[in-house]
Amino acid sequence: MNDTKLIDIASALGISVTTVSKALKGYTDISKSTRARVIEMAETMNYMPNSVAVNLRTNETKTIGVIIPATVHHFFSSVLNGILEEAEKRGYLVIILQSNEKYELEKKQLALLIQKRVDGVLMSLSNETDDFTHINEAIRKNTPVVLFDKIAKRVDCSKVVINDAKAAFDAVSYLINKGYKRIAHFRGSYVPQNSIDRFLGYKRALEAHGIEYDSKLVYVCDNNTDFEDGYENAQKIMTENPDIDAIFAITDLVAIGIIKYFNEAGIKTPEQVAVFGFSNWFMSTVISPKLTTIDQPGFEMGHQAVSLLIDEIVDIKEHRPVTHQIIELPTRIIERESTVK
Repeated sequence: MNDTKLIDIASALGISVTTVSKALKGYTDISKSTRARVIEMAETMNYMPNSVAVNLRTNETKTIGVIIPATVHHFFSSVLNGILEEAEKRGYLVIILQSNEKYELEKKQLALLIQKRVDGVLMSLSNETDDFTHINEAIRKNTPVVLFDKIAKRVDCSKVVINDAKAAFDAVSYLINKGYKRIAHFRGSYVPQNSIDRFLGYKRALEAHGIEYDSKLVYVCDNNTDFEDGYENAQKIMTENPDIDAIFAITDLVAIGIIKYFNEAGIKTPEQVAVFGFSNWFMSTVISPKLTTIDQPGFEMGHQAVSLLIDEIVDIKEHRPVTHQIIELPTRIIERESTVK
């Protein structure tokens, strides 16, 4: 480990530590010849500035923290790609943590990031998070937070989202316009806002098209994105409600679990039961039949979220007022084989 200090360079050149410091920072009151000598000696001695001292002096670390519920899903990997690309462009390093959909772990991770003096935090909330004290406290202490995807309406901060209710409404309306009438919904758990909004969009679409809502056709997937939830609930619904003709699923992974069960049980998709997913995961094009889904722009969501966060970090550093924004990204239906007879 190299521990060359400014005083070592100064001693080698026979000049003051102040002159060395100013030369390395490009101060104009240091002559070009002296600056060249200092830089040459610093390179010779493999001098590296003390980043901790610099951070304390400037009150910034050029790092941001990211907390996501899971890393195994295509959507969140797309979001991370957007975050990493934009953060690198703007000179920030990224610390990525995974809450595993656990509220207590999410709280500990946020506290850890603040302890590590990150300049700001991006978060997509866990399925268990229904108390937002930890987030509000971070914001109160001047650590900017931007929420994305799974957000909390009761937290006053910037957010990057899609209109989950509208996307679900569009998906179910699409199925109805294709002639499907007995449409089930495999929803997420009752806490996450996006799960609530997608359920409301499903329900409103039925009502808008004159189809009576039937609570018996709504099955809860507690893990929200779990393949096994889709598989097991598909088996259950075909026993309890064999007259259904379509299923709108909370995520592609749940939808793929449904199709896997149907394939094994000899139930034809979409001839007997159509299946509609959500997020446009890459596996939706690999499963047979290929899955109709909602395209959720993960990369753009990550890009916009980190851009918002860094803008707020700069505003706080420059003592400018921070204006929170909500950016809503568009979605679209990707039609494939699972809904087209």
